[in-house]
Order: sequence, then structure tokens, then C-alpha cells
Amino acid sequence: AALYGLIAASSFIQVARIQHRVPEYGWTTQKVFQFLNFLVNGARCSIFAFRRQVQLVNPQIFQHVILDLPGLAFFTTYAMLALFWAEISYQARGLDTDGLRSGFYIINGVVYAMQRFWCGYCCG
Repeated sequence: AALYGLIAASSFIQVARIQHRVPEYGWTTQKVFQFLNFLVNGARCSIFAFRRQVQLVNPQIFQHVILDLPGLAFFTTYAMLALFWAEISYQARGLDTDGLRSGFYIINGVVYAMQRFWCGYCCG
């Protein structure tokens, strides 16, 4: 829990530093990545720190949501990192990047829908 908390704090500091350095750019991919990293690791820190309370959550479907959500957010965070790299690579080659972002949303939508289906199937 302490290590996840440390990583979460580090990511939050990065968001603050980037915002302080270039506030005029708004929410860039880098800021969103660091913020999602903060959320993922903060959630994991909390889940580890309060593991006994999480195991007592009823109904059981809520327990599954609490335990699975950080993993899904982790997937989204690192899919965003892959999107960022792909956009840079496409732009360097002079290729069109329009389909990349929509592909990112579709893939994330499918993963979240599959999780919803699986959770409904297991616990429903």
C-alpha cells in the first residue's frame, strides 16, 4: 500500500509540475496519463490499506467492482500511453491520426463492456 501511495503521490506532483510549467495547454495527453496513474495507484493503495473492509462489502458485486476497477483504469492508462506513442509515430511519418483516438475509445469500450458482461455473469 505504501509503495502504491508513493507512486500516486509522485504522479500527482508531476501533474502539478506540468500544470505550473505550461498552464496554457490545458489537459494534454501527458497530464491525463499522469492523472490516471495517480487515480490507479491511489485506488490500489486504498484497496490494500483497507483490504479487510473491502472483503466485508455486500452485495458481493460491489466488492468485485471495487477490486476490478483499478485494473480496468490501469488498462485505460497504458492504452492511452500506447495511443500517445502511436500519434507521435504517425505524425513523424506524416500519416493521418484521426482513426487512432476513435480506436482507443472503441477498444476501451469493448474491454469495459466485456468486464460488465463477465461481472454480471459471475455475480448476477
